[in-house]
Amino acid sequence: MANIQAFRGLRYDLSKVGSLSDVVAPPYDVISQDLQDRLYAAHPNNVVRLILNRGDDLAPGETIYDSAAKFFSKWRRDGILREENQAAVYVYHQIFSFEGQEFTRKGFMARVRIEPFGEGSIYPHEETHSKAKEDRFKLNTACQANLSQIFGIYPDTENEIQRILENAIRDKTPLEAVDHLGVVHRMWLVTDAGPIAKAAKLMGTKPVYIADGHHRYETATNIRNGYQEKFNVGPDHPSNYVLMMCVSMFDPGMVILPTHRLFRGVAPTGSSELVAKISKCFQCEAAGTGAHAARPIWQKISAENSQRTMAFYCHADDTWILARLNEQGKSRMREITRQQSDEWRSLGVAILHNLVISDLLGLANLPSPNYVHSIEEVIQGIRLGDTSARDATGQQGSGKPFELSCLVMPATVEHVKQVSENGERMPAKSTYFYPKLLSGLVINPLN
Repeated sequence: MANIQAFRGLRYDLSKVGSLSDVVAPPYDVISQDLQDRLYAAHPNNVVRLILNRGDDLAPGETIYDSAAKFFSKWRRDGILREENQAAVYVYHQIFSFEGQEFTRKGFMARVRIEPFGEGSIYPHEETHSKAKEDRFKLNTACQANLSQIFGIYPDTENEIQRILENAIRDKTPLEAVDHLGVVHRMWLVTDAGPIAKAAKLMGTKPVYIADGHHRYETATNIRNGYQEKFNVGPDHPSNYVLMMCVSMFDPGMVILPTHRLFRGVAPTGSSELVAKISKCFQCEAAGTGAHAARPIWQKISAENSQRTMAFYCHADDTWILARLNEQGKSRMREITRQQSDEWRSLGVAILHNLVISDLLGLANLPSPNYVHSIEEVIQGIRLGDTSARDATGQQGSGKPFELSCLVMPATVEHVKQVSENGERMPAKSTYFYPKLLSGLVINPLN
């Protein structure tokens, strides 16, 4: 089960950098080039220079990982980053708005002992890619640190573990940062051995499911293996642990956004043609025309709250089709995904990609779609098209149209738990835990 440990983290010295908001950043994999440039400009010590280095002014033979390591070493030498005087667990709140309602997601950051997937009680839920793992391995090896935290969720119906730590910070003043999306991030240090020990004992009975950071977790496992092979380090060496944000699956602030798809490379297909191809597996109905119809359609899908209900927009005739999986569709899904569990087959994204895109439409080799999370992004994508394919004029709206778009329900934390415990991985982009965790609040040194 989860073995957590307090640690002496590295944190920015605010007397030297000023505002914490100026030196933090979202995870590397959601930073666009424009945001990367903005973060570089925000402060000379912004953590983006570590987690997504641009490679400015590289010396001959140097890589972006060498550049990141030089910044990291210099900031430690200059006291920009300082090590805690004593080991701590870090309580972390994120205050954000979603669909007109304010939420606070609460968790804590600690070192968690690494258990290779399949050998313990830490479970993945999404596939990983070798290129991303190689990138993070080179970076974390060069810096000898966990620069960003893994996001793990655990079952605690009464949120007892978090409550223990909340009581320990009741009279303390938090550190605070506001990110580029307006999310407020607050962090407190817990150094009292009593509540840390209580939390650790309870966590020792819990499994953990990786919500975000699969590549970084597998990278940490590979780094740990390297330390053991090269240096024969003992079981208490920091490389045996990884920095993790732990959040109860039952936390009131747990929000998973949908990840809608905008497809490229599809031959122009009208709604009647789409219905003809999928109607044997779906009950279909025309649901409206125009990009703006996405709003009421999504409200209807959300109200049904079923993984088997989705909607398709056909650019060829500007029409939406609402589609609900029928019994024949369920049977066909079982037939084409025989190796998967019923829980996996029930996922909306699995039904979309395996049954609709690959089987019924015969489009298994499509380019990766554009993934968006809000209905406003869907509407913008439909209206402007694929802006990465704009013509030479660069005019707004000159992007190549997405011929087919799909609204699909997100997986839930219960889906994550079920699929993970079955030893399976969800299709890509099945979940989007919002908001993202900030990098730069605390760093876990491995040396």
